[in-house]
Amino acid sequence: MDILEIDGNYGEGGGQILRSSLSLSAIFNRPIRISGIRAGRKKPGLAPQHLTCVNAVAAITNAEVIDGQLGSETLTFSPQEISGGNYTFDVAEIRPSAGALSLVFQSVALPLSFAKAPSTVTLRGGTHVPWSPNVHYIRAVFIPMAARLGFEGSIQLNRWGWYPKGGGEAIAKVQPTTDWCDVQLGHRGKLQAIHGISAASNLPEHIINRQQHQIQKRLVRFGSPIKIEPVKGESIGQGTLVFLKVEFENIQAGFSALGTRGKPAERVADEACQALVDFLESDGAIDPHLADQLILPIALAKGESRFTTSQITRHLTTNIWLVQQFLPVRFEVNGAENEPGEIVKVDC
Repeated sequence: MDILEIDGNYGEGGGQILRSSLSLSAIFNRPIRISGIRAGRKKPGLAPQHLTCVNAVAAITNAEVIDGQLGSETLTFSPQEISGGNYTFDVAEIRPSAGALSLVFQSVALPLSFAKAPSTVTLRGGTHVPWSPNVHYIRAVFIPMAARLGFEGSIQLNRWGWYPKGGGEAIAKVQPTTDWCDVQLGHRGKLQAIHGISAASNLPEHIINRQQHQIQKRLVRFGSPIKIEPVKGESIGQGTLVFLKVEFENIQAGFSALGTRGKPAERVADEACQALVDFLESDGAIDPHLADQLILPIALAKGESRFTTSQITRHLTTNIWLVQQFLPVRFEVNGAENEPGEIVKVDC
């Protein structure tokens, strides 16, 4: 089969194109060549997190990889059959790093659902780090929503990994999927509950309590049941997190904020609460982060799927463009970037 050429600098131009390309290459057994990988970033090319994704998908497909090294801005990837089984992938194995293990999970999860046998994947690295979905979001939002399309999997947090030390661990399980279903997610339905955690590792307990108190203070006006669990996360590093999951009749959405040195606990809570409030006061069923993550499983399902989102992001339109390089499908984007809109997928 001819190699599919992919412009790694298209659209959002980050690691997302790499990860989605690897997943689709594995699923469709299509060799690819990606050029301009993260070309517009301050440090272009493959960082440890991205190279771990390359190595992970290569491991589950016994792929031939050319130019798979740190800093490389080009990559040729030729997969073979996807094999289920037991795997371990550690971002720090390449170089000490707190790279997000959730992004490694997203690279291998859909391909492993096409394997003939179930898989157990041990993932090590950052579990709650900036610019990536954290393990709680993957477990509470992405996996349940992807399950509506046919994905069957789980992820369990064993040890927290914060920036800059990392060292976290999660165990993911993926079952083979034989049938992908279309979805219609146009309306949220009624607000039912808000759940979440106020967490910290190796920091005074009053930080957890202050975050928890501020969440209750900010969200009580919505009149919905609010349950916030205090959590002390086992870790080799220090960090704080507020994660909020909002449940409606038809969908789930999640919002997070991380603490940093000098940031008050109340501000961490405020950031997560404000993101949730913005979503509640907007139109669209799907939160902006989930919208782009659902594009790949939606593309795998036959028939028409549609959803509304509170914000059309560059990540979303980039993933749509990429899917259309691999598959004879068409996505209609009804709305402007950074505004609410509707996404409709139809088979060509």
